[in-house]
Amino acid sequence: MIRLLLADDEDLVRGALAALLELEPDMTVLAQVSTTTEAVREAKAHHPDIAVLDLEMPPADGLRAAEDIRAELDIDVVLVTRHARPGVLRRALATGVSGFVPKTTPATRLAEILRGISAGRRYVDPDIAASALTEHTCPLTTRELDVLRAARTGDSVHTIAAQVHLAPGTVRNYLSAAMSKLGVTSRHAAAYRAWEEGWI
Repeated sequence: MIRLLLADDEDLVRGALAALLELEPDMTVLAQVSTTTEAVREAKAHHPDIAVLDLEMPPADGLRAAEDIRAELDIDVVLVTRHARPGVLRRALATGVSGFVPKTTPATRLAEILRGISAGRRYVDPDIAASALTEHTCPLTTRELDVLRAARTGDSVHTIAAQVHLAPGTVRNYLSAAMSKLGVTSRHAAAYRAWEEGWI
């Protein structure tokens, strides 16, 4: 029996998927949650074979939850997304995610993919993989990405500095460098571009 954890902030989608997967004779849904915080907590509590996580989920995102789960538990993680940004695929694979599928995938096909992952294989949707091959190379440093990730909230430089444990002046320098590299005139535009490319 393949034991599953489902995490999606859309109740209708999550409930429908759980019902369909429960019809499979070799699958059972141990828990359903709607936030990344709950996903990590329930993964630790139930130790499912596979955690199926929505990529766009509060309060962080599915990839951050996948990183937290993979750091502590030997659990396969499958990310499901409506908007597959190519850069996210590279980050997901680097994290050790076992599957990356669009939300348009039929439940029967998802069940087949989950069986393959349970057997030790990986799965990446072909369209997402093709997009990843044509993505732009990220010109930003790790620290610049950290600062832009924090800047997405729209907080002040001082708040961002506290979040990333840097001096405000250093944060301003990183933001300025990122804006210059991306050819934009505001930190918000730089953060949006980095998010859109899937770098953060």
